[in-house]
Amino acid sequence: MSTDPVAIARDLIRCRSVTPADRGALDVLARLLRASGFAVEMPTFSEPGTADVANLYARIGEGEKHLAFAGHTDVVAPGEESAWSHPPFAGEIADRELFGRGAVDMKGAIACFLAAAIDYVGAGTRGPGGSISLLITGDEEGVAINGTVKLLRWAAERGIVTRLGDTLKIGRRGSLNGALTVSGRQGHVASPQLADNPIRGLVALMSALMAQPLDEGTEHFAASNLEFTSVDVGNRTVNLIPGEARARFNIRFNDRHTQETLKHLIETRCREAAGEKVRWRLEFELSNSDVFLTKPGPFVDLVAGAVAEITGHEPARSTAGGTSDARFIKDYCPVVELGLIGRTAHQIDERVSTADLEALTAIYRRILEKYFG
Repeated sequence: MSTDPVAIARDLIRCRSVTPADRGALDVLARLLRASGFAVEMPTFSEPGTADVANLYARIGEGEKHLAFAGHTDVVAPGEESAWSHPPFAGEIADRELFGRGAVDMKGAIACFLAAAIDYVGAGTRGPGGSISLLITGDEEGVAINGTVKLLRWAAERGIVTRLGDTLKIGRRGSLNGALTVSGRQGHVASPQLADNPIRGLVALMSALMAQPLDEGTEHFAASNLEFTSVDVGNRTVNLIPGEARARFNIRFNDRHTQETLKHLIETRCREAAGEKVRWRLEFELSNSDVFLTKPGPFVDLVAGAVAEITGHEPARSTAGGTSDARFIKDYCPVVELGLIGRTAHQIDERVSTADLEALTAIYRRILEKYFG
């Protein structure tokens, strides 16, 4: 009898593992993995000023050929639970859809890979000289300090080298947050000649940053985009010209840029737009979200081939979407991301079709067969 990915996903969803809490989610995985012969370790990592985070590393087999799956059991908060059609941590099935926080992102995919790996190992078809491992963290949705980045370092210190199978994504754009502040001079709106309204300058600089694209895209990436996400003046008085205005923005950038070259580009555009009239400053947040690309090659082709064999269509090689822990994994090995459709991720009524869970399990099983075959 095949291992049921839907049952595993339901058990995981029923653990209220809102980042960075675990609430038993890793124990669910550990029990199943140990029962199937995997060696399981569960290191907890710490950092001053952050919550301790539990992680899981499991492995079976030995040898040079090694396929690893990386994922996370932590989830974002469910929001207003009464707005859900089904309780967010009940794991209920309705109309052949599994509802719950994490159904898509990403407890469902973990359940699929786990089911595929257990069945593959149990079938006795795994060839000699190979191993399968899972790296599961509880800190992907959070600050990402005590999770994958440390789990990878921990694994590397033990001589573990991975090739990753986790939408067929072969890369991710980088992410950079910043704030633009314009200083003026406070004054009464009835006497604007005695004041200097910073909102005018802020609008001018924002317009300059939005007027021209950052680039036209590259071979594997869409054009980089800058989006302003808030404009703040902090002025509760209708007849007062404020002394300062601030706008925050996020940039998703492609492989035409690094963080440093991008900062220089934004600073240059602000300087040109401000001239000698606007007093401004830029502040950039520290970011560990760099752009990366896994170039087309045998492993990408293998994963794409497995998808085509199960679904009947050739997957597009994509670099769209948000950031993920793949930005850490790419420092150790090539990364391919392959998971469930993220249409309802982080939303009220997050859900996944049970048919998709079964199909993804079959794809993961085929990847294992082709990789070790």
